[in-house]
Amino acid sequence: MSAPTATDWDSIITPFYQQGWVWLPTFLPEPLTSALLEDLQQQPLRAAGVGRQAAHLQDQQIRRDHTAWLDGSTPAQQQYLALMQQLQQVFNQRCLLGLFDFECHYARYQSGDFYQKHLDAFQGRSNRVLTTVTYLNSVREGGALALYDEQDQLIRQFQPAAGGLIVFESERFPHEVLPASSPRFSIAGWFRRNNSLNGLIDPSR
Repeated sequence: MSAPTATDWDSIITPFYQQGWVWLPTFLPEPLTSALLEDLQQQPLRAAGVGRQAAHLQDQQIRRDHTAWLDGSTPAQQQYLALMQQLQQVFNQRCLLGLFDFECHYARYQSGDFYQKHLDAFQGRSNRVLTTVTYLNSVREGGALALYDEQDQLIRQFQPAAGGLIVFESERFPHEVLPASSPRFSIAGWFRRNNSLNGLIDPSR
């Protein structure tokens, strides 16, 4: 995988700076996309929940996807996390966001699975700053991510395209995953600030 050039990073930062989100339909090279998809299919996925720590619960009326956290234990995961670390550094250097950490998990949506409209962060109550969604396969219909503005008006629907990346401000844009009509595989991630003392992330996953 070749290192992104300054021009590549500009294609991310410029539209993000203007609108708070950016869609890059060919962010991941095909070999890494395929390796991550294969890696996902070997992971023990579990039904996803909502909330964190003591507030964590499963509710199939809200979401029905299955997930597994990336921990860097495989070469594909290591390559992906290294690329996202580069992206973190660029956002910090050019947008002064103070991003400290990145966490992410695989997500599998089977036919009929969805995730209702929600925010990934509430203003002043979370250290999630940027949300990322990386698609690992393409689907023709169903399973799109719908992004809304602060007045709850639809901005755009992003149909899954293998290797595509969406980045948006976590506390600014409500979003949902529309019901899938075929298997949909992705990586959901969050760049975070450190809101804790002594170098500890709070809250943890």
